[in-house]
Amino acid sequence: MNYKHLHYFWTVVRAGGVLRASEQLHLSAQTLSGQINLLEERLGTPLLRKVGRGVEPTQAGQMVMQYADEIFTLGQEMEDALRGGRAAPRAPLLKVGFVDSVSKGIAYHVLEPALRLNPAPRLHCPEGTLPALMAQLALRRLDLVVSDVPLPGNLGVKAFTHLLGRSGIAFFASEKLLASCSMNLRQARAKFPQSLNAMPMLLPGTDSALRPRVDGWLRRHGLAPQIAGEFEDSALMKAFGREGLGVFPAPAVLAREISRQLEVERLGAPDDLVEEFYAISIERKITHPGVAAITQTARSELFAQR
Repeated sequence: MNYKHLHYFWTVVRAGGVLRASEQLHLSAQTLSGQINLLEERLGTPLLRKVGRGVEPTQAGQMVMQYADEIFTLGQEMEDALRGGRAAPRAPLLKVGFVDSVSKGIAYHVLEPALRLNPAPRLHCPEGTLPALMAQLALRRLDLVVSDVPLPGNLGVKAFTHLLGRSGIAFFASEKLLASCSMNLRQARAKFPQSLNAMPMLLPGTDSALRPRVDGWLRRHGLAPQIAGEFEDSALMKAFGREGLGVFPAPAVLAREISRQLEVERLGAPDDLVEEFYAISIERKITHPGVAAITQTARSELFAQR
């Protein structure tokens, strides 16, 4: 492979277009396009497609871009180390993918034990759908995938699911929301869960593993709150909740942290509404020290609080 052609492709994607990349590389746009065409011929697949006035990577191009990111990042690190005269070994790389419906707070607490290792690893933490992350795991581009559902049998990837733990689900509301619903915190807690009917609710999107559990729990208890918003990103849902646009569910193991950071109040955490978290790995028996630290501490500390 001609790595100069790969670098041209990498620059075009990062710049968002051939014209902008040609200015950065001091090449004509025609020359740059020709060099990328040679790379596509070498790899046997298109890597870019036109979108408006710019370009974006194809599915194959996205995979090539992931490799190129690592290749050229490592190259820059090597140059920086040589210039700085550093003789110390590079920190090990720990690659953990998170399904995008997993709470960012859970993601941090799951990863934190690995950072206590000596030496602490460098983290690479992509986020995406479970099928996309499993494709990377199958190629050993990831050491671990953290998910809120176990590995489905229809993905065709040989991997092993390890239960990290379970957390109850709590409901949170801001003082602003309670005031707008003519309710105070004591009343909302005393009448929970019926008090949820008096407030608009923010929920994760329908593709989330948590959504059908919340919907089922609401039906079982005869609750029908007004759904004010649905969010694929749990952090965005919490941001709207902080501003008083609705009550929202989140892992009960993070209740104190959520209340402190978002300035919201915990209304209640029903015993019959639980979320599960899983680690998915190629290994049946985990041997990677970073992955072992993650799984062991999640079970003994994070989810042991439930």
